[in-house]
Amino acid sequence: MRGVNICSASRLTAPKPQPVTSSRSFSRNISTFWHSQRPCPVKQRSRSTTARFFQTSSSPRQTFSPDCASSAREPSSTSSESHNISQSQPSTPKQPSKVIFSGIQPTGVPHLGNYLGALRQWVKLQNEAAEEPDTAVLYSIVDLHAITIRQDPAQLRQWKRESLATLLAVGLDPDKSMLFYQSNVSAHSELMWILCCTASMGYLSRMTQWKSKLNLPEDASPIAELTKSKLKAGLFSYPVLQAADVLVHGATHVPVGEDQAQHLEFSRTCAVNFNAAYGKVLRQPTTIISPARRVMSLRQPHLKMSKSHEDPRSRIILTDSANDIHAKIRAAVTDSIEGVSYDPSARPGVSNLIELMSHSLDGKHSCEELATDCESLSMRAFKERVADCIIEHLQPIREKYHDVLNADGGRYLQETALKGAERARQNAAVTMTRVREAVGLD
Repeated sequence: MRGVNICSASRLTAPKPQPVTSSRSFSRNISTFWHSQRPCPVKQRSRSTTARFFQTSSSPRQTFSPDCASSAREPSSTSSESHNISQSQPSTPKQPSKVIFSGIQPTGVPHLGNYLGALRQWVKLQNEAAEEPDTAVLYSIVDLHAITIRQDPAQLRQWKRESLATLLAVGLDPDKSMLFYQSNVSAHSELMWILCCTASMGYLSRMTQWKSKLNLPEDASPIAELTKSKLKAGLFSYPVLQAADVLVHGATHVPVGEDQAQHLEFSRTCAVNFNAAYGKVLRQPTTIISPARRVMSLRQPHLKMSKSHEDPRSRIILTDSANDIHAKIRAAVTDSIEGVSYDPSARPGVSNLIELMSHSLDGKHSCEELATDCESLSMRAFKERVADCIIEHLQPIREKYHDVLNADGGRYLQETALKGAERARQNAAVTMTRVREAVGLD
């Protein structure tokens, strides 16, 4: 995404976060470790093409004026009272008792598997949280993670814009959720470095992400000669940044897919290690696994739907036209068995299409019911019905995506990202104040 912040003032003081006025225990009984702390005042600088960055400070910024200096030199009956007021402590910032956080890499417009497996659940969690007191929701486009693999800069900027437009198109509301680019909240990177100082190399070497990215076997060692020629420090430490993403916002609940559960477990380990060294500072998050089954490739139904597959017919992009969707579903791999039945083991291709139809109908009909309803159809007629269901479900998303992408000449997306980053920085500053004090940096 192209840099978005244009700020006329070169140094500003961020507004003080307001204290939370109520608290609420929630169903998962997550214990919270937050104590009273002074707010993290910040200073801000602007660039014409990048978002604002904030640096924490150990004491509130005070503005000097001649009038104040004069009154300080001239005794008066109210001087003592004024002095007491000036020395009073500001309101203590707090993070909400329940914080939901998740992120998505900017790879352009997400595919149907991303939507059904994650984004639709994000919208549901957002809308439920809006009815709960003392709850915050943050969703990040994690562009720092994206550059662990070399990216074309112009392409990355475009993908960031497309990803943000998609989040808005599927139903995320910037008034209910903090939507922001990871790189616009520098606390993510700062906490990552601090966590690296307590993270275990042995644990990182057992993680699967860097091995799969480099097409290495599961037993690959980071110090093997073959590995060392390919592995970069950023990719190897990817899980530490992922842990920082979660922990810096005091997340209590993190919706992820099954393939990311290992990384969230590592986030909890990072919190445990840090707390053991410095005291109970970081919250340990709880995993929310998506209830949706993994959406499989249309061309290789034993594999998960992914943009990494060479054949573009293997996936449906959320902005695909009706003609494209029909063509991709017609080309979907099924089998030669007559009729339609739901059996994921024996008929993975047909069962995958039935599941797509069930999801597109918002789960109003089970896969078994749909299979019974379609059992007498020819495979061609069945595929046409599946395509029609998907097209009807995705049409409003596709229309809103194009509206949002071009709204106000692109400025709407810029402003949405800036506002989300501002709120996310304030939330992260509460954690970083405690972390910096615990470590001894402040």
